[in-house]
Amino acid sequence: MRGVGLLVTMAILAGPAHADDTISLDGAKAILVPGQRSTCADVECLIGEAYAADPKARDLALALFRATGDVAGVGPTELMDGGFRGKIKLVPQLPTGVYRKHLSWVADAMTAIDAWFTALFPDDQVTPSYRWRALKFRFVRSINKRTPSAYAFSWTIEYNVLGSLLTSATGVEETLFHELFHTNDEDHRDWSARTLQTDYDAIVAKCGTKARCLAPFAPNSTKVRATGTYYAFQPDNGNSVHEYAAELAVRYFKEQSEMLRVKKLAQPAFKCGPPENARAWKAFVEEFFGGRDLVPAC
Repeated sequence: MRGVGLLVTMAILAGPAHADDTISLDGAKAILVPGQRSTCADVECLIGEAYAADPKARDLALALFRATGDVAGVGPTELMDGGFRGKIKLVPQLPTGVYRKHLSWVADAMTAIDAWFTALFPDDQVTPSYRWRALKFRFVRSINKRTPSAYAFSWTIEYNVLGSLLTSATGVEETLFHELFHTNDEDHRDWSARTLQTDYDAIVAKCGTKARCLAPFAPNSTKVRATGTYYAFQPDNGNSVHEYAAELAVRYFKEQSEMLRVKKLAQPAFKCGPPENARAWKAFVEEFFGGRDLVPAC
């Protein structure tokens, strides 16, 4: 999670999520009109109530729900332990008014991700073991900090409207794909720790936090500004193999997108790097995406 890996770890230890393909009315109420009474009998009515003060945001939220089954509401007030980030206070923030652009970015990103899955899996010969629809988006605002950008658990993505990575449509799309992996990893019984931990620990033992040493092993370019190291290998971030795996998912998203678009990669494929990369890539693609990889063999 491009937020707080510790919370992902806690969610995984609490047990796997159940992959229902719709959000219940009670589940929608909890994030759209928390603590309030409502006479609504369906989710669209709830969205209308929650966004009544901003018709443009209401229309975006309704379009998102109709397209992907996703519901955009708010998260609770909380004081979270952000690991290396320190304590962080988060408060509910509906994405209306000046924050409406975040709802627009989320809607565009989730629609694009849905189209990506359709393009990558155009028939039923290969089926991804992955969920990307019918998610709860809980929008929050951090106080005096710009972290976490987001975190995920049990088919829910917490989205910080002040998150440092959420300042462009591209940043939002990549961050949401990263978070999508976390909740799928949870559903696959902490696959990343069970499968990638040995190689990951060996890389960290060899390189520590030295960016130059880690560069060949880093699935994505995201770095932590305070330390200069790759986010995939940042210490004091829960079990950071979860972040390595989520960045691997982002790399898969990028490489398959490029292959769908132009049929070749501008940069060397991740799997064609060190042997650790090839092992992680193969295991990831087989577990979550039915072995489908448009990138040619090395």
